[in-house]
Amino acid sequence: MSIDSDRSAPVTVEPVVVGTGPVAPQDVVRVARDGAAVRLSDAALAAMGESRRRIEALAADPKPVYGVSTGFGALAVRHIPLELRKQLQRSLIRSHAAGSGAEVEREVVRALMLLRLSTLATGRTGVRPVVAQTYAALLSAGITPVVYEYGSLGCSGDLAPLAHVALAVLGEGTVRDADGALLPAAEALAAAGIAPVELAEKEGLALINGTDGMLGMLVLACHDLRDLLRLADVTAAMSVEGLLGTDKVFAADLQALRPQPGQAIAAANMTRLLADSAIVASHATPDCTVVQDAYSLRCAPQVAGGARDTLAHAERVAGYELASAVDNPVVTLDGRVESNGNFHGAPVAYVLDFLAIVVADVASISERRTDRFLDKARNHGLPPFLADDPGVDSGHMIAQYTQAAIVSELKRLAAPASADSIPSSAMQEDHVSMGWSAARKLRRSIDGLTRVLAIEALTAARALDLRAPLTPAPATAAVRDVLRAHVDGPGPDRYLAPEIDAAVRLAASGALLAGAESVVGPLG
Repeated sequence: MSIDSDRSAPVTVEPVVVGTGPVAPQDVVRVARDGAAVRLSDAALAAMGESRRRIEALAADPKPVYGVSTGFGALAVRHIPLELRKQLQRSLIRSHAAGSGAEVEREVVRALMLLRLSTLATGRTGVRPVVAQTYAALLSAGITPVVYEYGSLGCSGDLAPLAHVALAVLGEGTVRDADGALLPAAEALAAAGIAPVELAEKEGLALINGTDGMLGMLVLACHDLRDLLRLADVTAAMSVEGLLGTDKVFAADLQALRPQPGQAIAAANMTRLLADSAIVASHATPDCTVVQDAYSLRCAPQVAGGARDTLAHAERVAGYELASAVDNPVVTLDGRVESNGNFHGAPVAYVLDFLAIVVADVASISERRTDRFLDKARNHGLPPFLADDPGVDSGHMIAQYTQAAIVSELKRLAAPASADSIPSSAMQEDHVSMGWSAARKLRRSIDGLTRVLAIEALTAARALDLRAPLTPAPATAAVRDVLRAHVDGPGPDRYLAPEIDAAVRLAASGALLAGAESVVGPLG
């Protein structure tokens, strides 16, 4: 993952082939983040050609057909004469490209483009193959249309973001090239040898009626959270060890008494991470006076496990959506052209909000463990705030403040966007999903969780060093050593912000997790 949620110019990787079936989540990541090129399968080109012939037949029919020979939304009552239909499609894109605010990250726009292309490739939208081929060409050339933060209500899909992309396909609007330079779309397309598209009947609508933005952000979030939850097990194990907690509560037979699958995985991870710890062994004696650990230590698998199970549900929903052909109207397999409501983002919006809730809670329990390290009354013999000379030095006192500020924001971001709705389009679109908004705040939440876990790792590593001459488990020692390559060990107060930033980069890059897995193998 990337802590600033963006990636630079494309690198050379194998192209992703888009067919009539779903693209894989890992292919979304490859295109979005690694700059993979894209090409369409022969089957997809054939399916699009077949359905386009059906649209062209309907376009010649005097009977009005929504999206083909009528206006859109609340204006669908008007039948559009043949000579105005190209203008209708062009006007639709121009008017709907009404976003505002900051630019959306390159990886999000590329994911959105790939997923819209995937729907076009099903042959259920009725667009000509050349339209889909132009999307593939932009992706392969690294040309990224400028999309703005605000404009989508998540119904009918992500209209404004998708319209900004479609505008670039027409050779209008603004894009960034593969090097990140901002320039007019017409200039970038010409430089890449890509001809702008002149849209025909139905095509403008097909380019903007989808959940592709919120889905792309969901797929990227699931990818990042899978690794962050493993890292949460790593930092929790380091804290249990540094706070002289016990690993006995993570025993498999105890977890089996409550057969939540994610919990069992988290507990097994922590058991492996704490294996052969001299620190844990030092107090695993009959004369130990600690009856049981605090919840933030003892219940770490229950929280991280519940988060895993929520993530698994979100991944299932993402899988269903990746296999969908979202448009309105659609060309059915038997050749009918039918209106529908599949563009409504509710299923995706719900799980985006669910994930924001679990991210906030995983971060919250991490912050509680960090706080215990700093309190002399609860840290079992460590100096106050892990300071070198308490009173003169403040140690990690304010690092916990930073964690607390982030966790407080994550709790605010956990308030669901999908519980809201605001009517639009003269009450034709009278219930919307707010899925785009749910996705935008989840991205900020994932960034926050990364920072919180990094600070826990930084603090726990300092505590492990302060337990010397007792030695930590090989796995947690490996994580500590990854940090030590960038951040010095305990000592007098230093400028702390760069050390936190270094830990955040190591957490975001996967280096901390890789350190642990270099000893115990892949974690669950």
